[in-house]
Amino acid sequence: MRKIVHRHLGKVVAGAAIAVAGTAVMVGITLPGTAGADTAGGTDSSAQSAQQAAQGQGPGAVAPGVVEEAPSQGATGKGSDPLTDDEIDRVASIAADRQLRSAGEDVEGDRGAQRLSVGLAEPEAGELDSSNVPRRAEVTFYDYKNDSLVTKTVNLDTGKVEKSYTAQGVQPPPSRDEGIEAARLLIADPLGADLKADYKDAIGKELTSPDQLQLSAGIYRADPGAQSAALDKCGEHRCVRLFVKVKNGPWIDTRALVIDLSARKVAKLD
Repeated sequence: MRKIVHRHLGKVVAGAAIAVAGTAVMVGITLPGTAGADTAGGTDSSAQSAQQAAQGQGPGAVAPGVVEEAPSQGATGKGSDPLTDDEIDRVASIAADRQLRSAGEDVEGDRGAQRLSVGLAEPEAGELDSSNVPRRAEVTFYDYKNDSLVTKTVNLDTGKVEKSYTAQGVQPPPSRDEGIEAARLLIADPLGADLKADYKDAIGKELTSPDQLQLSAGIYRADPGAQSAALDKCGEHRCVRLFVKVKNGPWIDTRALVIDLSARKVAKLD
């Protein structure tokens, strides 16, 4: 089990409960002739023949296997294929109109709404049985200027925005950039002192940047009267909690801390 640092920040959190990580699996391949080639009292002739065949020798020889490179990704996909990198860049540029670029505000307070996601849009209800459904993408932005979620649907064939709507109080999962900014705010805040102390205890170095951490983030919504008054607007504001791991090191429990990205403030749960 992964070690968890909790000397300063509180109770232990099981690594499996807060880790969001894939598992890498290495597969060992045994080539013909490498298993059972030598046996007590002599040579295994079947293994020897298989080995000769794999090396292009003897009867029944076959050419060595060749691993082909994956085909390069084209500029456009077809039907329900995932969006290509070129398509993502194109629709994000189309969706980020002049209003979002000039009047919007991103998570760092700079001009331009914060892009959250780009994905393939579902077909319209009347198109489900059609064999010629237009390929569309859905792009979401969060405008920190007025705490609103902006969603746009772009037709990839025509390059036009077909739908656009804005909602407040809607909080989709944080983007990677938002998680990084939340960590930056936490490190700079007095309430981040315990995080920095735990980090130093873990590896003997000062914590100065989010780049030193592995981060995942989740949205926090306020429950009336259940937390500090400083967090009452979470849900209307974009607030997150961080799950923090030292790179190549232990987890650090920061669940009691909430970062209000809209107000750029940090608060502690009661």
